[in-house]
Amino acid sequence: MPEKMRDVIIIGGGISAHTAALYTARASLKPLVISGTGLDQLSLTTVVENYPGFPQGIMGPELVQQCKKQAQRFGAEYIEENVDSFKKLKGGFEVGVGKTTYQARTVVISTGASARLLNIPGEQKYFGKGVSTCAVCDAALYKDKIAVVVGGGDSAMEETLSLYKFAKKVYIVHRRDAFKASKIMQDRVLKLKDKIEVIWNSDVVEVKGARFVESVKIKNAVTGKMSEVKTDGMFLAIGHIPNTTLFKDVVGLDEQGYVLTDEYGKTNVEGLFAAGDVQDHMWRQAVTSAGTGCIAALNAERHIEQLKASGKY
Repeated sequence: MPEKMRDVIIIGGGISAHTAALYTARASLKPLVISGTGLDQLSLTTVVENYPGFPQGIMGPELVQQCKKQAQRFGAEYIEENVDSFKKLKGGFEVGVGKTTYQARTVVISTGASARLLNIPGEQKYFGKGVSTCAVCDAALYKDKIAVVVGGGDSAMEETLSLYKFAKKVYIVHRRDAFKASKIMQDRVLKLKDKIEVIWNSDVVEVKGARFVESVKIKNAVTGKMSEVKTDGMFLAIGHIPNTTLFKDVVGLDEQGYVLTDEYGKTNVEGLFAAGDVQDHMWRQAVTSAGTGCIAALNAERHIEQLKASGKY
């Protein structure tokens, strides 16, 4: 049996979800946050040095938990379960969690995006200990160190350029003999031959280390020859997968599967909003995720006010 109709349900457990929870809770909308059982991307990082207000930096998991506590302080309710069904109702939405269903007049989708992984030995073991999916976040930690970037698209070029400012050496491992990145991005990277070296036609097949990453094993896709590169870290830039499977029959998605929103965080469905990496395939920063969470929350609040004013509440 579904519970009574709520004003707001927020689906997700990252910083955009917690920000949306904070704002809707302070607006006395009593949000229910269904945060899931897995870790968000920020909780998989180490030191976050580019979030305003923390001059000495803050650990990613701590930042996420502090945001959650702040939302709870104002009355946000949390359920650490996974959503397994979602559908549009007349005047709202229904969210299924196991045998329980919840209904709400507005929903904020903040389910994030999962970085594509190589699924090789050592990758999970050293995730957060040298294996990363965000050089923009962690580049400053690699001052005078060696880094490996895996990928050949624009995101790989951006990761490389971020690391170039700090690292003493950056290897790019790409499985083909040419990048698929835009020409302008390729040109920016390939001219920096003083610190950047490309390993073409190759795949990283294993990550090795002790407490932290110390090297990666590489296999040449043409010759089959194996080699080992000493490195302090490996950055994966092979794309992200938005967590939108549950919503594909309800809301508009782009060709990559990200939720389509306008500049105000609104989807094509009235009362349904999206925030964070689930709708942002470009920036994917903690501060931009928090900002979109705020926008979605303010939109949800305004939508509830409009329903009350029109007598549809």
